[in-house]
Amino acid sequence: MAEYTADHARSGINDPLPEIECFRNQFKNYEITVSIPEYTSICPKSGLPDFGTITIQYTPAQWCVELKSLKTYILAYRNLGIFYENAVNRILKDLVKASKPLAAVVRGEFNIRGGMKSTIVASYPPIRPRNSKHQTLSPK
Repeated sequence: MAEYTADHARSGINDPLPEIECFRNQFKNYEITVSIPEYTSICPKSGLPDFGTITIQYTPAQWCVELKSLKTYILAYRNLGIFYENAVNRILKDLVKASKPLAAVVRGEFNIRGGMKSTIVASYPPIRPRNSKHQTLSPK
C-alpha cells in the first residue's frame, strides 16, 4: 500500500465538480432534508471504493437547491479520490456557496470497512465543540 502523503490529504478538495443550481425560495421558516443513500467515491490512498449515505439538512434563505443538479453534483464524486472528512466538508462548502442558507448540516455515514464505521458531520455556521476538554476512555 502506498505511503500517506500531503497529496492524499488534499485529494479531491479543489477538483472541478458540476455546479449546484438553485431556485428562488417562496417561503420562510422551514427546513429541507435530502438523503442520498447511494454516495460513492474513491479512497485516495488505497484506491478502493467508499460507500455511504449523505444527508443534507438546511434552512433556506432566498434560494433552494435544485435536486437534479444536486444529484449530478453528488454523482461526480463516484470517480473522485477524496477522504470522507474532505467530502463532507466540501459538500457543505459548495452547498453554502450556491444556496447561501440560514443554516446547514451535512452528515456522511460511511459503510463499514476494516471493521470500522465512520460518521462525519459538518455544520454552517460552524458549531462549537460540546466539551472543549479532551476526554479519554478509562479502563474498566
